[in-house]
Parts: sequence; structure tokens; C-alpha cells
Amino acid sequence: MSTPAAVAERTYTIGEAARETGLTTSALRFYDREGLIPGVARTGGGTRRFTEDDLEWIRYVERLKKSGMPIKEIREYVRLYFEGDSTIEARRRMVQARRREVVRELEELQTTLDFIDYKCWFYEVAAATGSCDAPRNMPLDQLPPRIRRIKESCGIHRY
Repeated sequence: MSTPAAVAERTYTIGEAARETGLTTSALRFYDREGLIPGVARTGGGTRRFTEDDLEWIRYVERLKKSGMPIKEIREYVRLYFEGDSTIEARRRMVQARRREVVRELEELQTTLDFIDYKCWFYEVAAATGSCDAPRNMPLDQLPPRIRRIKESCGIHRY
């Protein structure tokens, strides 16, 4: 009985990889040039051929980028990753620092959303009464609790 032939791993052209990852081909070329996708195979003619593992790595790099991590830091992270377990602590510190920054940004966005919610309420009341004076001059004890909290936390006194 003969052994089955090894199944070749599926590879993707740069266009296919772009479709699979939602990135542009120019973004993939940039990531490759910057050393963010180590070990991308090439054909004899120099054409990139991406594997499933490459696509997963690209998605990982893209998440780091979307978290606000600069390309320079992502490059350092990639370097540390491929150095192995001796760099766990350095990578842990990088990811924790990024997490703290994302949490800070989320808090800022929540404050911004609260302000927008307040303005939506403000203009709903103004439209219903025909005047911006109604919500502007409404006593704090007459405000809905959430609106009162937002107004106080955002330091809104007149506007």
C-alpha cells in the first residue's frame, strides 16, 4: 500500500490575500517591505505567495496597527516574537502598554459619546419647546438622571 502524496498547502496571490484580509495589495507590499510579515514565500519570478499562516499573521499585525501601535513598535514586536520565549516579558510589556492606551482612548470616546447624547437630548427638548432656552435653563433637579450626570461630568453649564 502506498502512502498518500503530501497535500500542498494552499497559497494565495497578493490579490487573493488582499481579498481575504480586507487590506489593499499596496498595504500588503508595505507590510512585507517593513518586515511585518516574515518569511513570505516567493516564486522563482519573485511573486509573493501567502499561506494561511501568513494571512493569520497579517490579521494579527493589522489588529496591533488598529490598536494604535506605531509601525516601528510592530516591527520591534515581530522581531521579539521571532526571537522566542526569551522575549516574553518584553512582548508582555508592549501589549500591556497598548492596552492601557486603548482603555484611555475608550474612556475619552465614552466622554465624547456622553456629550453627544446630552446634545441629542438638548435638541430634542429644544425642538419640542421651540426654544433652546428650555433645556439650557432647566433646573438640575428636573433633568433626567443620566443627563444630569453627563452635564455635571462634562462641565456643561450653558451650552
